[in-house]
Amino acid sequence: MRRSKAFIPTTKEVPSDAVLASHIFLSRAGFISQVASGLYSYMPLAKKVIRKIENIIHDEMAQVGAQEVELSFVAPSDLWIESGRIDKFGKELLRFYDRKEKLFVLGPTHEEMMVDLVRNRVVSYKNLPLNLYQIKTKFRDEVRPRYGLMRGREFIMKDGYSFHTSTEDLDREFDALEVAYKKIITRLGLDFRVVEADSGAIGGSGSKEIMVIADSGEDNIAVCDTCEYGANIEVFLNMDELDEDFDANSITDIKTIKGDDNCPHCAGKLSLTKGIEVGHIFKLGTTYSDALKAKYLDENGQSQSFIMGTYGMGVSRLVAAVIEQHHDENGCIWTKETAPYMVNIMISNIKDEAQNTLGEELYLKLLGENIEVMIDDRKERFGFKMKDAELIGFPYTVIIGKELANGTVEIYDRKTTLKTTVSTGEIYKKIMELM
Repeated sequence: MRRSKAFIPTTKEVPSDAVLASHIFLSRAGFISQVASGLYSYMPLAKKVIRKIENIIHDEMAQVGAQEVELSFVAPSDLWIESGRIDKFGKELLRFYDRKEKLFVLGPTHEEMMVDLVRNRVVSYKNLPLNLYQIKTKFRDEVRPRYGLMRGREFIMKDGYSFHTSTEDLDREFDALEVAYKKIITRLGLDFRVVEADSGAIGGSGSKEIMVIADSGEDNIAVCDTCEYGANIEVFLNMDELDEDFDANSITDIKTIKGDDNCPHCAGKLSLTKGIEVGHIFKLGTTYSDALKAKYLDENGQSQSFIMGTYGMGVSRLVAAVIEQHHDENGCIWTKETAPYMVNIMISNIKDEAQNTLGEELYLKLLGENIEVMIDDRKERFGFKMKDAELIGFPYTVIIGKELANGTVEIYDRKTTLKTTVSTGEIYKKIMELM
């Protein structure tokens, strides 16, 4: 992509309500644009990041045999009345009437819709287990949307639902999805923990959260210094019954309530950190299949309720989580798996014929190798272009400047902020090594 043709409206202006790095830099770097409170439009750079995250999710879901569907964003309220959740969800569930005065809702989650899709279509144990998923826009009318993509009213989410004949088979699928989610987050280049969690409004018998470690996270999690154990503090503390002086950020206060800071799984010690919830998996059991009368015939011809699991992952929240974990004072630092463009070729002086010639040759060569490359061919000052490159967060910027007269260029590594001098004859080889 040529920077002179790209729609990347960078700005120095910081949104008035922005406090998190991801909100500030994604707005300033031309990834997102706020439409209203908790509502954002995704510009070309953000769409490229989102698509990369989605592709990794699709890849790992295929590995566990999950099949993709797409459910209607709008759901008839009858399904929510049938499940008993229409009142439980409260005002976060946006409701509206169509021209025939029929009540509908905008889906904040799709358990009801997925059960409705499967019931009366999967009628025999021979068709089970089954795992269906989608990546879809969701809407929750948050009372206080904030933090940019971290807690918006409209967001992109991967939600999956599995159907089984036994709790043992559900346990197997639950474990398989936990492994798949770990692979997804690992491939995205993020530091994370899987923690025991409260099931909340979704319900069910057990759940785990995938937490990206970040100081800006809203959740307090206790993690072991020896094994992989982690838990949201809500799991082992009844937050509603705690004294008002209780400090959820203090391991000393947690010890007072819990009795110790020992890991329940090994001899390690617990410590507190902050986490961003980017995924949540649940063992639902028959909570929704019972309510919605979704049944199948077992091997004895007896009618049984589906035993279910559900598996969510916040796609748009992951975009923000990458930047919360990877940024500096100058802007975004994308991981290799999430960067919208891997290489930025910066022509320092667009009027210099030699700089233009080398830039164009390298650009076309990298395109031929399917490298995601941007060439900054704008008639702007070097300093302005460099600040843009740091703000956007290209992993590597090739600086073609005055040193070209000596047969060299520089490669700027956004993560380390180091510049490496490379001869023009070696620049292509060096870039391919970095890829």
